[in-house]
Amino acid sequence: MTEKVYHYPFWIRLWHVINALLCLALIFSGLSMQFSEPDRPLLIRFDMAVTMHNIAAILLSINYLFFLIANRFSGNRQHYRISDNNYIGMLLTQFRYYTSGIFKEAKAPFPISAGRKFNPLQQFSYIIIMYGCLPLIFITGWALLFPEIIIQNVFGISGLFLTDLLHIITGFTVSLFLVVHIYFCTMGIKMASLFKGMINGWVEVH
Repeated sequence: MTEKVYHYPFWIRLWHVINALLCLALIFSGLSMQFSEPDRPLLIRFDMAVTMHNIAAILLSINYLFFLIANRFSGNRQHYRISDNNYIGMLLTQFRYYTSGIFKEAKAPFPISAGRKFNPLQQFSYIIIMYGCLPLIFITGWALLFPEIIIQNVFGISGLFLTDLLHIITGFTVSLFLVVHIYFCTMGIKMASLFKGMINGWVEVH
């Protein structure tokens, strides 16, 4: 028997949709900038890709600031707190479930409930992305937008090159996370359950 839990208030759903659209715009324009040649654009013209990338990045920065403030002053922040002393063991248990147990139809070790929105591995990955990768990609992105603030030389290596490299690596990491994130969103009680939850706020749980 299942019940429904209201896990996604309107502000999270609004932020999530805006975040997803802007990330897709950044990936699309970023690939165009990275792999286009002067006379042979990959997806769109280089100058259009630069404009799209900059605008999407500014809007995403604002959207991220909104997330930080809303998450800080709402009950949603509890889902990002690590409080269990056996957290490493919980991560390993969830990892074994994803790599083996789920294919044997084993019971989820940390199912979604009224008090738990994320399993330990989800929580850990969201913390890394939201409080590690995104700040880093914003810092390096804004630095590339205003390259005069970048340190010119770091241990004999161009500061601009290092900033650009870090921005690309972090962008690839976030892009990979999005692909994995979409895949794991199919693992609700029904394939579409978690996607519906992001539309109406309600998630089916056992």
